[in-house]
Amino acid sequence: MSKRDYYEVLGVDRSADPQTIKKAFRRLAQQYHPDVNRSPDAEAKFKEINEAYQVLSDPEKRALYDRLGHAAFGPGGRGAPDFGDLGGFGDLGSLFEEFFAGFTGMGGRTRRGGARRGADLRVDVTLSFEEAAFGTEREITVPRLEPCEHCRGSGAEPGTSPQRCNTCGGRGEVQHRRQSPLFGMIITAETCPTCNGTGEVIPTPCSQCHGRKRVQVQRTIKVNIPAGVDDGTRIRLTGEGEAGLQGGPPGNLYVVIHVEPHPVFVREEFDIHMELPINVAQAALGARIPIPTLDGHEETLEIPPGTQSGTTFRKRGLGIPRLQRSGRGDMLVTVRVEIPTKLTPEQRELFRRLAESFEDRTVSNNRRGFLDRLLHPDS
Repeated sequence: MSKRDYYEVLGVDRSADPQTIKKAFRRLAQQYHPDVNRSPDAEAKFKEINEAYQVLSDPEKRALYDRLGHAAFGPGGRGAPDFGDLGGFGDLGSLFEEFFAGFTGMGGRTRRGGARRGADLRVDVTLSFEEAAFGTEREITVPRLEPCEHCRGSGAEPGTSPQRCNTCGGRGEVQHRRQSPLFGMIITAETCPTCNGTGEVIPTPCSQCHGRKRVQVQRTIKVNIPAGVDDGTRIRLTGEGEAGLQGGPPGNLYVVIHVEPHPVFVREEFDIHMELPINVAQAALGARIPIPTLDGHEETLEIPPGTQSGTTFRKRGLGIPRLQRSGRGDMLVTVRVEIPTKLTPEQRELFRRLAESFEDRTVSNNRRGFLDRLLHPDS
């Protein structure tokens, strides 16, 4: 079967720069790596992606490919890439370690026949505004893989034991040798088809885990959520993820925080904002107004005479506790002067008299200004 074009395999244009090629490879490799993708064709797709990247990421090999196509890497081709050191797909070094160490269900690096780190897990928790501000404790239920208690994680029925794989000799991989006219003996390696890279076979599988060595259980875990967390905060619980294989360490559990909005306060980092409606008289004459605080108490806000709508007052130390630090943010109160839409006859009369007094003062000030300009034209 003819090979697909390497650019098509990675889904990039032929003029793509190295960064674009690398980004496309990472995305596809993460999607099809056999450690995380259990579909039957995942291994073949992963190898195809890996092969395309090994050529297109190397300037010299890419130039050869652009001129000669796949013929450049066929038997006797000048740029035949050697994938033997990659061992098929098991360990791509720091590149895979970089993105398989996250919390999306993918474990860290694996070596055939060796210890494999357990997968990281994620749980989402929704908190009230106050719980996020002052901290709380939650119990969460986590479905995860743990070592089978019946076989104590061996995968074999009690009274029996796993045996070394005869196909690979316990190495977890098999090697293929091929004579090349140009390079001589070429050795490539792939996962052992008999033991699937574990280096052992189980003649009598465990009746509980069926040889998988792990079973899925529901665990209830207490999580202490510190004061000051915000929407999107991640809390890592080390070792609370899935159990590893072949003696590998467990993964981690990541608790992702979501915070419900508050009916009064809006958060900005560790400060909180609120709007306070006041009437015209309070703005003009000043007032002392009680305001709510985040912890359920009241504070008095001093409104000075002549306060304009949109003025913001700061109450220090009444905001959100600073995460993993001492102290708290501030509360910022913005006043909004409300203009009444319905007035009683008495209120209407008072506003009319107030308007007349403003008008008389305005006329008086204008007249005084006119006389000053008339008597002192050069001033």
